[in-house]
Amino acid sequence: MKRRALLQTGSVVLTLGFQHLARGATILTVRVWPAPEYSRVTIESDGALETRQQFVPNPPRLAVDIEGITLNPALKELVAKVKSDDPNIAGIRVGQFTSSIVRLVVDLKLPILPQVFTLAPVAAYQHRLVLDLYPLQEADPLEALIAQRLKDNAASASAKTRSDPLGDLIAQKNSTPSDTPVANGVPDATKSVASHAVSAESVGPEAIAATDRLIIIAVDAGHGGEDPGALGPAGTREKDVVLRLAHLLRERINTASVNGNAMRAYLTRDGDFFVPLQVRVQKARRVQADLFVSLHADAFFTPDPQGASVFALSQGGASSSAARWMAAKENKADLIGGLNVKAKDAVVQRALLDMSTTAQINDSLKLGNTLLGEIGRVGKLHKPRVEQAAFAVLKAPDIPSVLVEAAFLSNPREEARLNSEEYQNQLADALMRGIEGYFSKNPPLARNRRKS
Repeated sequence: MKRRALLQTGSVVLTLGFQHLARGATILTVRVWPAPEYSRVTIESDGALETRQQFVPNPPRLAVDIEGITLNPALKELVAKVKSDDPNIAGIRVGQFTSSIVRLVVDLKLPILPQVFTLAPVAAYQHRLVLDLYPLQEADPLEALIAQRLKDNAASASAKTRSDPLGDLIAQKNSTPSDTPVANGVPDATKSVASHAVSAESVGPEAIAATDRLIIIAVDAGHGGEDPGALGPAGTREKDVVLRLAHLLRERINTASVNGNAMRAYLTRDGDFFVPLQVRVQKARRVQADLFVSLHADAFFTPDPQGASVFALSQGGASSSAARWMAAKENKADLIGGLNVKAKDAVVQRALLDMSTTAQINDSLKLGNTLLGEIGRVGKLHKPRVEQAAFAVLKAPDIPSVLVEAAFLSNPREEARLNSEEYQNQLADALMRGIEGYFSKNPPLARNRRKS
């Protein structure tokens, strides 16, 4: 009797065990987001995932065991998701390690600092397991901007030395001194060319660096990666249109100058990947940006609202209920994009950047008004004045910062305009005129090294 009871109990335990496995999470989809700063792997499932991970430094690879699941086609797709130009990931291998554990091995191109965390369901996403792979050796973006500027200067100087060699020879012949060697009626140009070369070389990097005040504009394309931003009626994603606009604005900034000083654009994201809000601000401060312009495309519950808006930070309350609602919506980007709130310095960094100053806000309002006037020349305005609210992305205490909502993506007509190459160029021109207009009245000061 006891044996039968024990067997019955055992069968119940086995049955529960199979039911538990059957109810285990199912992998729905996988995504890989490569970026210069870090690469992200996202595994979305219909239930929470339990994981264990180990980083092996030589050769660098990250092993992640996902418990309570079996290998399915969606998870196998990770292997093909990694592209050869991914700056951090060399490849991914997946396999059924035990009957209830799938092992994921990420082969890396360089040593990394991995962050593995889970995200609860939010917006259109279910449960997500996130692998953020940060290179141990972080590049200095300011050095890259300066190096590019020096390279451009060197190329320009070199081009001047060989712009018209035949014309130079003719000019030399017409003004050949009596002691210049002449062969077959043509002066010996060797000395002349050499003197040109010495002149070009004399303007070396040190001289350029000492005299050239690089004007840096941080251009922030909103959303990205896991966070698509607003969606238009025809399926247009905010993250895509604002990235295109950022590229167009960068082209204009990189060919402009202020009082003889070259300008350079620094994009907080140059591709389709997610950047946390406070990291966007930190990036702008690391390159010692003179201005910060965050690009977005508005959306509302109905298709009627239209027109562009410009926002600055507010130390107190929002300037309107609409501005308050907009700030709250944009500040949710970290929840949707997927921020590792357990990271040691996330809260500290957010607190450090929450030090808005009256001077920064006043300069931001000046920039915003100039931009608003220029945008109004190419399209409709939603509000005729710069609005203010507590946007997290505008909280650099030492950089004039504005957020531009280019149009209402939820309005079908404006969605079509945002997808128009002609309107995108008009908008980029307007933003460029606004930036130049701001500097014409507020010349950039001498640069002091900021602490990021």
